[in-house]
Amino acid sequence: MRRRLYLLRHAEVSYFDPAGAPVNPTEVALNAEGRAQAEAAARLLDGVRLDRVLTSGLRRTVETAEIVAPEAKPESWPELAEIRGGRLSEIPPDALEREFVHAFRGVIPNDARFLRGESIGELFDRVLPALERLVADDGWDTALAVLHGGVNRAILSYALTGDRIFLGHFEQAPACINVLDLGPGGEWIVRAVGLAPYDLLHRAHRQTTMERYWEQYRGAAGNR
Repeated sequence: MRRRLYLLRHAEVSYFDPAGAPVNPTEVALNAEGRAQAEAAARLLDGVRLDRVLTSGLRRTVETAEIVAPEAKPESWPELAEIRGGRLSEIPPDALEREFVHAFRGVIPNDARFLRGESIGELFDRVLPALERLVADDGWDTALAVLHGGVNRAILSYALTGDRIFLGHFEQAPACINVLDLGPGGEWIVRAVGLAPYDLLHRAHRQTTMERYWEQYRGAAGNR
């Protein structure tokens, strides 16, 4: 028998306030669109018995989990927090757009740094031991993990390759669901990637999340 992991990205948030000032990413909450996305995920998972619900402990993952699995008590796994970027103000203006928009493009080497902050290798250093700890616990059959775009890419990449190879093109829309099965020998099967319950065919847009966040950042910077 295989165990199942539903791997979600947190729902939509607003990283800039109405005045255009950036919001602390450790404190940012779901916006109205994000709450609606999480409710759509809850409807899709209705009736699924969850033995464990994991979050990174950051507010946006906890709020998503509380909507998606209201009867569960979310666990906090800080080692599964999102990859940490550097200060955008310290990136040269002529390099900022490329580094922002192309942050998750292609196969990314372990020594590459996300927006000149944490490296991909450092992300693997904390995510993979946490994943191994979850695998080692045989007391669950079906688990839900509400995490982040970069973290989900790391987990999906490892599940497919069995190695520290980061496949950046796993697009992770807000509140999307990935379905992974874990066999008794520790082998992973990836059954579904990036299911957006509120827009199964992704008809709303064709931008990546980083492209959308760049537009928000550029618009907010123009307001200040």
